[in-house]
Amino acid sequence: METTRQRIADALREDPRTASDLAETLSLPTPVVYEHLEHVSRSVTDGDGPDGDGGGGADEEFLVAPPTCRDCGFDGFDDPVNDPSRCPECRSERIEEPAFVIR
Repeated sequence: METTRQRIADALREDPRTASDLAETLSLPTPVVYEHLEHVSRSVTDGDGPDGDGGGGADEEFLVAPPTCRDCGFDGFDDPVNDPSRCPECRSERIEEPAFVIR
């Protein structure tokens, strides 16, 4: 039986996904998905694998298309593995979610 983090990592290996997409697919609250994404990103980066068994290959990368303001195009958010509520440049709340993928 796969853990939630394994299921997230497997989904990200198939296609880029947003946290909302993953939340809907896995029937989890979006904030919980973000917590898991933090761990998945570290395990892929350190080659340990999302389940801690050393199965993450060094040839894999956790990639993030950062959140982007739909009004002014700002994409320099401090933490790309986050869902900001407002643009620091124009104060717009029209922020496109970050997308994640493992390649």
